[in-house]
Amino acid sequence: MTHLLDPLRSLEEGHWFKLICGASFQHLPAVRSLTLAYTLAGADCIDVAADPSVIAAAKEGLQIASELGRSVGQQGFGRYEKKPLLMVSLNDGEDPHFRKAEFNVTQCPTNCTRPCEKICPAQAIVFDGVNSNFSGVLSQKCYGCGRCIPICPYDIIYTKSYVSTPGAIAPLILSTGVDAVEIHTNVGRLAEFKRLWQAIAPWVERLKLVAISCPDGNGLIDYLHTLYEVISPLPCVLVWQTDGRPMSGDIGDGTTLAAVKLGQKVLAAKLPGYVQLAGGTNSYTVAKLRAMGLLNDFRLPILDFGLEDCNPKSKIQNPKSKIQNPKSKIAGIAYGSYARVLLSPILEELEQREVNQANVKISMRLEEEPSLLWQAVKLADSLVSQLKSRQ
Repeated sequence: MTHLLDPLRSLEEGHWFKLICGASFQHLPAVRSLTLAYTLAGADCIDVAADPSVIAAAKEGLQIASELGRSVGQQGFGRYEKKPLLMVSLNDGEDPHFRKAEFNVTQCPTNCTRPCEKICPAQAIVFDGVNSNFSGVLSQKCYGCGRCIPICPYDIIYTKSYVSTPGAIAPLILSTGVDAVEIHTNVGRLAEFKRLWQAIAPWVERLKLVAISCPDGNGLIDYLHTLYEVISPLPCVLVWQTDGRPMSGDIGDGTTLAAVKLGQKVLAAKLPGYVQLAGGTNSYTVAKLRAMGLLNDFRLPILDFGLEDCNPKSKIQNPKSKIQNPKSKIAGIAYGSYARVLLSPILEELEQREVNQANVKISMRLEEEPSLLWQAVKLADSLVSQLKSRQ
């Protein structure tokens, strides 16, 4: 299996893979392990919360991956060569990605069947947790999917949201060494976007990539065009993330349809930059894109469609049959809840081993358990290779 691992080249060639750890997910051991496994599997970008401790955990995972890179080929996977970009997510206003569930456990009746605990994909809701008497929402594990809210029979679960602080942007970029930022916005929040962009703009030359994530809405395309005018000229790569059905990829195959539909809509607008799917992406997404002809064909050469390609003296007699426009197709896919849930059995077993060490909680790292490590990489590779493999 051949993985093409230069992150920015992956965008150009249409096989960009991004792991979304979660804009509000702060479970440091999981962030570290997810980063490690998906980096070894060939991810191009790791997107994490804009929290220095979370960033540090992801950077540890990246460092361990670089140290283990030579072992990847020996295990039968593609050869690890380059680190993925490290991205942080920011928001200009209310957004489901930037919230936490909460409830007062004393208001929860003792005879409740606790459907919230069963439905939580992050296992963030616990009652009398292992080795502790804690009951409620484990804040560091909750990533704000909101599935617990409508299922609560007593309507006692609510969420608390937060908005990125512009004043924290400069230290974040300068001191943590992130490669990219992603701005979550919504149609109609132009003033809020401008305010956040003003904080980012002085430091954007230090970045390799800026992504803008926006769900569908009335006037979406006009709004995106306006955002492009705000951020231009941009000295780095631009990605439009089409957030189809946020945080739903692990629910079922059908959730990817919203992401694909929104991706088509933004592609048709022919905005400058690359289009990348998110929101409901899962194991069905690549197959759906290929069936619809929305992914580039690896067998065809890719040229930059600039003015020079319009030269009538060009030696290419039939350009359309021999070259492809990299920005006329979906450039990549971001996987969030599905990618995390895929590895959750491994991470749960690793956590269980931490608890069972002579009844003392000893932090076990994924690389210290080779059998679990390569199981995790195999699972991650099963998703990454759908987009990366030439087959």
